Amino acid sequence: MVTAPANLKMVAIFGASGTAGDGILEAAMANPEISKIHVITRRSTARIDAGIASGKVLMTAHRDYLDYSDIVEQLAEVDAVFWAIGISSIGADEETYRRIHIDFPQQFLKEWINVGTKPSASFHFISSSDISADSTAMWARVKIEAENTLSDLAKDNSLRVIAYRPDYIGPTDEEAHIGQALVYWFFAPVGAAVKAEQIGQAMIEVVIRGDQFANGDKLSNQLILRYSNAYEDRNEVRSANIAGTVNAP
Repeated sequence: MVTAPANLKMVAIFGASGTAGDGILEAAMANPEISKIHVITRRSTARIDAGIASGKVLMTAHRDYLDYSDIVEQLAEVDAVFWAIGISSIGADEETYRRIHIDFPQQFLKEWINVGTKPSASFHFISSSDISADSTAMWARVKIEAENTLSDLAKDNSLRVIAYRPDYIGPTDEEAHIGQALVYWFFAPVGAAVKAEQIGQAMIEVVIRGDQFANGDKLSNQLILRYSNAYEDRNEVRSANIAGTVNAP
């Protein structure tokens, strides 16, 4: 069994007010190894407020996602960044879609690398399944360009950029409405859907496993589910060990 390293203490989440980001935040808040969560967001949510009240979440209101000069230094010591900023391609023009899915994270990575990251730091972001540079779909071409652009930025340093390629993302129970629940339960039996919190669990599991993952690695929907399950198994073992210690004579 892979054990959690001592450096899994501090993470940052971008996009925690959205569907996927809310699930990632839920997973991070539930993880006992993580002591501080930096949430970079335009607005708060009930979960963010609860995290602030617990003392585990530090929220920073941020508006300009092409300029991180006012926040990047406080993130120099984080062990991992979980990036969940994105929009639907429906009704979006290509310029706007590219700015949000490529320019925003690209600028952050440039500034984060420039300020100096921890040697073991990693950047985890949500991409999409079924993407290709030759696709006729604008969003698919942009997503594959984002993967290549972001991993290329980390080639000359120790930073690792990992992409997650889910199919359908089901929201957390607190955020779900009946339509989303029906879509999730339609795709889930054939392995074509993940819960938002499962993405967060998989991201944490990948961080825990450290050098088992290299810069540029990509996790399919099936691998997201596999590492989410591995994360839950790890927590069950940990809980059992704690219970055994408490109940020992």
